[in-house]
Amino acid sequence: MPGTRTVKPWLDGHDRGANVIALFPRDTGYEVIGTDPHQAPEQIVAIVVAEDAPVLGLSVLSGAHLTIAQKVINLSAPEDAVDVRALVGDIIPDVDIPSLEAMGIRAVSTLGADMGQILENIDRLYAAPNQTLEPTC
Repeated sequence: MPGTRTVKPWLDGHDRGANVIALFPRDTGYEVIGTDPHQAPEQIVAIVVAEDAPVLGLSVLSGAHLTIAQKVINLSAPEDAVDVRALVGDIIPDVDIPSLEAMGIRAVSTLGADMGQILENIDRLYAAPNQTLEPTC
């Protein structure tokens, strides 16, 4: 089955949520590669390109989700990784969801999102790569 990558960007070292969320797709057959915390957007894009990842999960607890997501999206284009479907999750205020979607994030999961819904989003992104999904919370 195709691979999903979960990444903790920058100074955000609270990686328990990303690790827990990575277990669900892995346990259902997806290949999941989790990275060490503190990955810069350049490192994230390099991992996605090297692994040929179709789906990227960004877990951002620091509040820098808009900045990090935009930088990852911008860096993906010159690396021919624009077809990667990115999900963002963790503490994401509802007011920021439209901005994330406008920059190309395909799914957003807020604090307390149901694990089953997150897995359904991953499944749907594989099945319908151009679809933007409703936020899960």
